[in-house]
Order: sequence, then C-alpha cells, then structure tokens
Amino acid sequence: MYKVLIVDDHFVVREGLKLVLETGEHFEVVGEAANGEEALRLVEETKPDVVLMDLNMPIMSGLEAMKQMKERGIAVPIIILTTYNEDELMMQGLALGAKGYLLKDTNSENLFRNIESAARGEMLLSGPVLERVLAFQVKETEPPVREHGIMLTDKEAFILESVAQGYTSKRIALDMAVSERTIKSHLTSVYNKLGVDSRSQAVAVALERGLIRI
Repeated sequence: MYKVLIVDDHFVVREGLKLVLETGEHFEVVGEAANGEEALRLVEETKPDVVLMDLNMPIMSGLEAMKQMKERGIAVPIIILTTYNEDELMMQGLALGAKGYLLKDTNSENLFRNIESAARGEMLLSGPVLERVLAFQVKETEPPVREHGIMLTDKEAFILESVAQGYTSKRIALDMAVSERTIKSHLTSVYNKLGVDSRSQAVAVALERGLIRI
C-alpha cells in the first residue's frame, strides 16, 4: 500500500485526485494540504511514501516547500502537479529533486504508474511532460551552456537520456548489454561532473546546459 499526501490549493483538484486514487487497490490518501506550510507539517505527521505537490499556492509555494524539505533532510519522493503554463517552474522542481511531473488532468493509469515509480525511487516523465520539457529547451534563445568545459561521454549522455525517459538502471543495463553496476558507475561519474547527487537533479542540470536531449 502506497501512502500519498496531496498538496494543492484547489479543493476540486484534491478531491478529484483522491477519488481516482481510491479506485486503486494499492493507494491510500493519508492527508491533504492547501499550501506548502501545511504540507511540511503533514509530511512529518503522516510519513507518506509519495507527495503530489502543486507549484503555485498561497502562503508557501510548492517549490519553497521542496527547498525546506531538502534543507531539513526530509527525503520523500515528490511528484509535481503541473499545468500548461509552468514550464520554468517545472524545470526548477526537477533541479530540486522531483521524481516526476503530472498534468492535473492526467488519467488514472499515468497517476498510478508515476506514484509507484516515485515510491521505488525512480524518475518517470510522462509523454506530454517530456514534450513540454523539449519545447522549453527549444524556446531558450541562449546557446547550450557547457560551463567549465563539462562534457558527458556518449555513454553517459545515453544513460542520462534513458533515465529522463523513465528507464531503470536494470533496463538500461539490458539495452546496453552491460551490468547494472556499470550503469550505476556511469551515473556516479555524471553526478560528480555536474555537482549533483540524484538522478532528477542530473537530468535537470544536463538539460539546462544542453548536455542531453530527450
């Protein structure tokens, strides 16, 4: 059973997600919050497996709540609830370690799959969100930034692009005909080069600097 905390300032959105989750056998809504401040309190009280987090909320935004959770060492997987006009905020959320993004009108299958993936510590971006990340890259007028000469090898770039598409280390290892340990070793190298400590942060930084394309 996956314990889920829903954080959104719109009651209708919270109720809609709750109703969808209640149709699944493996999900339990352990709390609802209307802003980031309430979310911080409920995260510590309910100990959820996954948090569904809105970005724009009164009192405290979802991004600020994520920052404070990181500062306090609260390592709960977060899935951002996003709309069609929040691409820049979405990229900031990735950099803060979000495990994935869901459009608020997503179907139950995507919702269930993303929650299960996040609870396992994996990153999963749905098709529509991947398209938006790519569109955000195209809109940027600045040329790709390779700060301080940072470059990824072809293998590292392929692995990170696969991670961004939701593939696990095991699946990537099968595709490349190498061991899972080798994949993790390459990812560690990527983390060191980019100065990050998680898959989601690595994807966000690499996308921002034009080091990978998805």
